[in-house]
Amino acid sequence: MTLLTLVRHGQTDWNLARRIQGSTDIPLNDEGRADARTAAGRLAGSVHHAIYASPLLRARETAEIISAELGLEPPVLVPDLREREFGEGEGLLVSDYIGRYGDWSAPVPGAETLEGVAERALSALDEIARDSRRRSTPAAESVIVVAHGGVIRALIDHVSGGTLPRIGQVIANGSAHRFEASPGSLRLLEQTVLV
Repeated sequence: MTLLTLVRHGQTDWNLARRIQGSTDIPLNDEGRADARTAAGRLAGSVHHAIYASPLLRARETAEIISAELGLEPPVLVPDLREREFGEGEGLLVSDYIGRYGDWSAPVPGAETLEGVAERALSALDEIARDSRRRSTPAAESVIVVAHGGVIRALIDHVSGGTLPRIGQVIANGSAHRFEASPGSLRLLEQTVLV
């Protein structure tokens, strides 16, 4: 069993403007760097053995700040942790996206489905749990994973059978969700710790 603490990256200017980032590589802003330091401070109360992150700049920089604050090795980058690809919706203001497509599950040309994001992220988490056990002596039991709101939302939706997150519930920048990973199984233990 491996404990996985999924942390959403810190704020970007596009988050602040409520613009859909998706796979667009937007950096953290100053508030986002503060979010990362705050998350690190709250994570410091627990033992963590390793840190992994999406390769997108906003997640990678958040992970680098957390790893430096906690004295961990630099983050291992995992391509399948990247944010959902929003296709033609990418770069739109959230209000324009909803106005054009209706809701987050509507088909959008070039966009990944929520199910596709969950499938890719589940596979990535399974590999992270295996990799962290191989890299650490003793085997890593607690790992930080810095990802994106859409990825975390898709995972919560999957493991809860569609009952969580509740409609309108925000996956806040710098927030964390704790999961337990066992071979072939992922279970949500705690939502939005650290806020």
